[in-house]
Amino acid sequence: MSNKHHGPGPRGAMEKPKNFKGAFHKLAMYLSPFKWSILIAVIFSAFSTVFTIIGPKKLGEATTLLANGFVLKVKNEGSIDFDGIKVILLTLVVYYLISALCNYIQSYLMSSMTQKISYNLRKAISEKMNRLPLSFYDSHSNGDLLSRISNDVDTVAQSLNQSLSQIITSLATLIGVLIMMISISGWLTLIALCIVPLTGVLAMLVISKSQKYFRAQQAELGNLNGYVEEIYGGHSVVKAFGNEEKTITHFSELNSKLYNSAWKSQFLSGLMMPLSTFVGNLGYVAVCFAGGFLAIKGRLSIGDIQAFIQYVRSFNQPITQAAQIMNTLQSTMAASERVFEFLDEQEECAEVSNPVSVDHVQGDIVFDHVSFGYDPSKIIIHDFSINIHAGQKIAIVGPTGAGKTTIVKLLMRFYELNSGSILLDGTDITQFTRSDLRNQFGMVLQDSWLFNGTIMENLRYGKLDATDEEVIHAADLAYVDHFIRTLDHGYQTEINEESTNISQGQKQLLTIARAFLKDPKILILDEATSSVDTRTEILIQKGMENLMKGRTSFIIAHRLSTIRDADLILVMKDGDIVESGNHQELLARNGFYAQLYNSQFESAN
Repeated sequence: MSNKHHGPGPRGAMEKPKNFKGAFHKLAMYLSPFKWSILIAVIFSAFSTVFTIIGPKKLGEATTLLANGFVLKVKNEGSIDFDGIKVILLTLVVYYLISALCNYIQSYLMSSMTQKISYNLRKAISEKMNRLPLSFYDSHSNGDLLSRISNDVDTVAQSLNQSLSQIITSLATLIGVLIMMISISGWLTLIALCIVPLTGVLAMLVISKSQKYFRAQQAELGNLNGYVEEIYGGHSVVKAFGNEEKTITHFSELNSKLYNSAWKSQFLSGLMMPLSTFVGNLGYVAVCFAGGFLAIKGRLSIGDIQAFIQYVRSFNQPITQAAQIMNTLQSTMAASERVFEFLDEQEECAEVSNPVSVDHVQGDIVFDHVSFGYDPSKIIIHDFSINIHAGQKIAIVGPTGAGKTTIVKLLMRFYELNSGSILLDGTDITQFTRSDLRNQFGMVLQDSWLFNGTIMENLRYGKLDATDEEVIHAADLAYVDHFIRTLDHGYQTEINEESTNISQGQKQLLTIARAFLKDPKILILDEATSSVDTRTEILIQKGMENLMKGRTSFIIAHRLSTIRDADLILVMKDGDIVESGNHQELLARNGFYAQLYNSQFESAN
């Protein structure tokens, strides 16, 4: 039992108040270990910028030499100083080569740093996934989680790589160009600076409007991925019930929401570039007009005017880049919000500081007044108590929704109790580490799970250090060895990602063999033979009888004929044990168990 979503739409994404400032601070924490790399990148960026911005000044000097020499030549008073121009041009070549080298080093440092941050984020997410309670995965879309791990982390990494490099380069360029502009003409610099406040005001207006659309874009992308993942996983069910049109309609609705938020965010942020370029051109025209006036008055040389006009272009460029960076950073912050929301999710209760050893576990289990609900306000297991001795075979039966599977999930500590306690050999299970506790169990679920890999690898998942001989022996005990050997590649047969190249019953047999291989202290069989035919079920039952000898075993079954030889049968209804005893005792009482048992034969009669 679980509260897992099974409806037609995606399960709820993690909706929390959005906070750009909080996401920025957390992202800064991931950047802090790389502060020295950033500092070195800033230094090389500054060197690159210095050698680049000196260029127009030197080129202006060459232009002045050329213009003055041309005038002297016309007046027959001298000639063009080609040697001086040659020295200036060679110096420029050296400057630009040094600038390119510094820029290369800065780009290398920034690329390495952002990829390490991306690696750290994915590692943190992977570790976080192992610390989250099972209830989290029951209530959140797999596709949305995948979107956060892949799309959002990629967005953060790529945006940081572009944005940080541009911020460093733009800041260095802005400061260097401003110094060079002031050194040429204070009045022209003042005219050029008049455009900065106007550009800033326009940028803030656009950002304030587009932020909410960037947030919505990332959220809708997660919802769309969640729906696609869910529908693709159940495409055979969709086709079986003829719900293709309904599915397409719902997909179109989600796609439209993504389209609306995406085009609005991109359109508004796209306004930054043309607006800043327009304002920059206004300043450019004003500088050209004022520079021409000063040249006529003889207060500036032609080379200085040419250099200043280039500097104005260079000065406007980082301002325009800042507009682009704001666009990119909004996407970065929206993506990082979603990543850090996941990383901030409430984790499982902390492990006990001094765990009890599991070296000599026998298998005595006590449920002591256990109460539990997936939602604390809706208790589904009420005051559950039972004593189970080591080696007993315990069957748990009852109608759907009675709480049978929930009991074993609590036993393996997939969920924390609302009240009461569960004891293993007299020790509360919270006193063991989760890993040690779960290693005592072998579990075969109704929904068999196999991963993409060979049959040998899938079976060895039950015991990673098992030899090939041990794996084959376990398969033989589970009556699956013969089937495996009939395949073209035997134990090296590759199971595809969806496990569609073998039948459901064969998958069930392989998961049972995996439990044989683990050789656990406690065995849990949750409708373990539900997907096999009657003849195979008989064979598996024989193999399981050997497996359950000397082990505490829990058998959850709807077909009551399979648990008639259980030592103790617990009959559950609405979260409570309403009857307990062996098969003959319960039939003799003619109670709820007898009704369940006899109902199996009513349809046949």
